[in-house]
Amino acid sequence: MMHDGMGYGFGFGGPFVWLFWILVIIGVVWAIKGFAGGGESPGKRRSALEILEERYAKGEIDQQEYAEKKRDLAP
Repeated sequence: MMHDGMGYGFGFGGPFVWLFWILVIIGVVWAIKGFAGGGESPGKRRSALEILEERYAKGEIDQQEYAEKKRDLAP
């Protein structure tokens, strides 16, 4: 008896196999993105003041510019 690769799995084949592999690939990409930090989650967003402090600490802005921008950010 010859089989052409279809008919195994009690009628589940063809599109279901494709769907399975697409879901596996999406899951792998999602996991890699999550572990690699492929974007900040909304809960971990830094405030403008934190970014300003970081820029000042790195030396990207001087003390005067830091003070001015900090005053601008004050509520």
